[in-house]
Amino acid sequence: MQSHSSYIRIRNLDKTYASPRGPVQALSGINLDIARHEFVSVLGPSGCGKSTLLKCLAALEPISSGTLEVAGKALSGPPDHMGIVFQRDVLLDWRSILDNVLITAEFRHLPRQEYEARAMQLLRLFGLEDFAHRYPWELSGGMRQRASICRALLVDPELLLMDEPFGALDAMTRDELNVELQRIWTETRKTVLFITHSIAEAVYLSDRVVVMARNPGRIAEIIDIDLPRPRPLSLRETPEFGRYTAHIRNIFTNIGVIKHD
Repeated sequence: MQSHSSYIRIRNLDKTYASPRGPVQALSGINLDIARHEFVSVLGPSGCGKSTLLKCLAALEPISSGTLEVAGKALSGPPDHMGIVFQRDVLLDWRSILDNVLITAEFRHLPRQEYEARAMQLLRLFGLEDFAHRYPWELSGGMRQRASICRALLVDPELLLMDEPFGALDAMTRDELNVELQRIWTETRKTVLFITHSIAEAVYLSDRVVVMARNPGRIAEIIDIDLPRPRPLSLRETPEFGRYTAHIRNIFTNIGVIKHD
């Protein structure tokens, strides 16, 4: 990826936390370029700094050293035109699904009438139109996470940050939402940074997969995923898909994350 074409440009990024036992380095020497409209997954074991990297990019955590640029500007606060989806849907139980989706517009003091139409359009896209006036506790986990994605997309962000959004869901619901996310990305071509523990999920969704190692968190390898789109779930049963997943497992074996008997 040529740096001059990069929408996101990260150079020599380090992140160190203070602790009672001394400083803890969460990220070391991160160098990454992400092009506009690209879908990039960050994959790695617990404790490798995946979520920390996303939080730095969202300006939820300050970096310790290095540079981080979005759209050619050094990051000094949350990027303009950013949406974010967390592992937990963080919906407010006392607000309807529609009102939860509209929170983003309220925070930005945008006209409710205009964005209510946009919210209903998104709920329709995600199969939630009939649940707009229900409350979060009346919905399944997968439906709640769909609503949280609608909320992130409400103001049509250029950049979508997703921190293990499907990690708490059952396998079938996760597959369903992988297909939905691919469809939405194909239609809207957002720039997406997607955090996951799942090798298959990363390969299925991504243009590139950033494989991370830990102690400290660092990039072990970046892999281009050259598979045709749109990708049916059946693609995961093909030899081509299997070669990517096997290669990534070998990386984790070589860095000691996966151990053989």
